[in-house]
Amino acid sequence: MRMSQEETPEHIVFYDGDCGFCNSSVQFILEKRKLDFYFIPLQAEKSKKWLGDRNVTIALDTIYYIRKGKLYDRSSAALQIARGLKGGYRLLFVFYFVPKFLRNPFYALMAKYRHKLRAGYCMLPKPEDQQFFIQ
Repeated sequence: MRMSQEETPEHIVFYDGDCGFCNSSVQFILEKRKLDFYFIPLQAEKSKKWLGDRNVTIALDTIYYIRKGKLYDRSSAALQIARGLKGGYRLLFVFYFVPKFLRNPFYALMAKYRHKLRAGYCMLPKPEDQQFFIQ
């Protein structure tokens, strides 16, 4: 599905565009996706507008995901994204029912070391995937 300029997609992933781990995660989602996910770096002006309209103060160590108009962040975003992947990755969604106060510390630990996990990575989307990146 191609998105027109005025449309807002149903599945938008906001990620740190300067983070190698985050860029690798975007590539992973593109490979395993069952749904049409759209991606926009947190540093983009549209991110500031769309998230600002939802009263979000952007934190670069946080992934945000809008699914059919509802905003998720941190571990909730990651687990909601897993729902839209093919195969066994969808089963990770079962952890969504674990309370946030238990799962978000694990997310925070990964976020803290994300630059060390995968540093210096520049992502160039494949031509067939470029339509999923919002400018």
